[in-house]
Amino acid sequence: MYINLSGLTALVTGGSRGIGEAIAMALVESGATVAIHYATNTNAAESLVERLGRGTKAFKADLSDPKGAEQLFGKVMEYLGGIDILVNNAGIAIESNVEKDIKSWMDDWGKTMQVNLSSVALLSKLAIDHFTKKEKEGRIINVSSRAAYRGDTVDYMAYAASKGGVVALTKSIARGYGKKGIKAFTVAPGFTRTDMADDFIKKYGEEHATSDLLLSELTLPEDIAPMVVFLAGGMADHATGQTFHINAGSYLI
Repeated sequence: MYINLSGLTALVTGGSRGIGEAIAMALVESGATVAIHYATNTNAAESLVERLGRGTKAFKADLSDPKGAEQLFGKVMEYLGGIDILVNNAGIAIESNVEKDIKSWMDDWGKTMQVNLSSVALLSKLAIDHFTKKEKEGRIINVSSRAAYRGDTVDYMAYAASKGGVVALTKSIARGYGKKGIKAFTVAPGFTRTDMADDFIKKYGEEHATSDLLLSELTLPEDIAPMVVFLAGGMADHATGQTFHINAGSYLI
């Protein structure tokens, strides 16, 4: 089944690598015009834009700064003239042992919440404002994590808590704006082979990462992207508010 997104525009945060890169590529392949957000790696972002073409453009923004999300949205709107699909994928996972001093631990907590939850909330708000003002349909797809449901190691409590917040945020958007044509979904990957996951694997080992899978290999970014395209294309609008779990069977709902 080919899902045609021609004529639609999308913003993908954290779109220059990993899961975000795979999502951006899949959206472009389906015909969408995509704005790719990235944090620091300009070379990677520009290289991806060159490969994708079709009006793709990269936008740098620091989502750990409360103003970063607002400025990003404004620049994307100016370039695209509007958006139809928002994919909140950007996220960080800071290893933060509870034995740290209070200030350091809270700094880690605050930065994690700002990037993983507060920026997601603000971008969602801005998208909702745009959708309702234009009286148009819109879809918001938020990338959470299996950690939102099963927790994480104690060093990553902030990460798990932030991703749990994303799930609740998405449900609230779906409940509040469905009759206005806005649909919201959560995609919750399990352990996925990305740069972020490499740090965990280096510390705990490959076997620890795969020991609880029902499949024989780790999930790849390319395993997640098709679900996002499916949701973006309106193929599951009657599942608005729901979470779609893609975790190789490591956590079953």
